[in-house]
Amino acid sequence: MANILIIYHSQEYGHTDKMAQAVSKGVKDGGADVVCVNTNDERVDVEIFRNCDAVAVGTPDYYSYIAGGLKMFFDDWYIAKGKDDTDLTDKPVGLFFSHGGGGKVREPLEIFGQKIGPQVGDTVESKGSPDEQVVSACENLGKKLAETVL
Repeated sequence: MANILIIYHSQEYGHTDKMAQAVSKGVKDGGADVVCVNTNDERVDVEIFRNCDAVAVGTPDYYSYIAGGLKMFFDDWYIAKGKDDTDLTDKPVGLFFSHGGGGKVREPLEIFGQKIGPQVGDTVESKGSPDEQVVSACENLGKKLAETVL
């Protein structure tokens, strides 16, 4: 069975967590296994990433940039890739983010995502708390990721 990793950061309001849970639901509905890691709770082990078939990455917009825990993951990924790039690139990636009105995190998020592999679907954006349309888009993103690797 395919294994999809969801790496995201969420804390104060939980908007990005709601999006991650919707992506997770879509992955499961699509028939794949899922592992979710909130970088606010723990550091992402690059070996977990190495062993997944696809990944979804989500962040709040922090002054037009990704959350620090996600940046730390990308730093760890870059270092690991320099030592042994086996299974660290060419993974399908889905992207999502939340913001309070800026939304400029899209650009750095998509740049980091391109380093991992080909993007699946459109980047999902939520201004404030995700509404039904955003939740549905996140579920669809999860299903597309599952379809890509099954």
